[in-house]
Amino acid sequence: MTTYFFGDTRVLTGRTLRHVTRSMDTVITTVITPVAMMLMFVYVFGGAIDTGSGSYVNYMLPGILLITIASGVSYTAYRLFTDMKSGIFERFQSLPIARSSVLWAHVLTSLAANLISLVIVVGVALLMGFRTGAGVPAWLAVAGILFLFTLALTWIAVIPGLSAASVEGAGAFAYPLIFLPFISSAFVPTETMPGPVRWFAEHQPVTSIVNTIRDLFAQRPVGDDIWTALAWCAGILVVAYVFAMAAYRRKIA
Repeated sequence: MTTYFFGDTRVLTGRTLRHVTRSMDTVITTVITPVAMMLMFVYVFGGAIDTGSGSYVNYMLPGILLITIASGVSYTAYRLFTDMKSGIFERFQSLPIARSSVLWAHVLTSLAANLISLVIVVGVALLMGFRTGAGVPAWLAVAGILFLFTLALTWIAVIPGLSAASVEGAGAFAYPLIFLPFISSAFVPTETMPGPVRWFAEHQPVTSIVNTIRDLFAQRPVGDDIWTALAWCAGILVVAYVFAMAAYRRKIA
């Protein structure tokens, strides 16, 4: 059964990846918003924001990377919703394939598409002056955190992809995720925020993830933030996976 699962997932992932490569406008659309935000914050607001020291593009890039992922996973919900409405899931159920491989194909495609988007955004940031002396271990740590964050958000995207009543509803779940970095340390230090907002900003998942990535890029000790970030990502992933699989079982029952 395990052999069938991996083989079926590989074939179905190839199918969904072909949809992405034949319609690269989805990847381009995903990066337009975060790149536009990066340009606006660096060249319009950056001079008025005091982050202590260093280049502002270095300061805000981690938050932009998380916004890129949040934008990207909305297309996972869209592709999944489209497959559900087209009847392709019913066809797959009639075939001797591992049922969960259908979902995993969409999840793996999300990881691949978001990787392309993140590379483009980092490339634009380099053109805008982003610099880091981080070595290979730090870059691998950043990649690992972004991978886990993407995986967690993708499984969240699976839920509306399976249960939304309309294509607009399938993608709308991403709006709060895109907005969340604005109430964190992603763009301004939390010390500048009023009491209740500061408390929320310092105790929500984005802040610990952003702080960890920022410290890794700046070659500073990451402290406890990395464990908080990993705990948030792992916890969200487990909860989202459980609810997504429950929604999937209800759909195919």
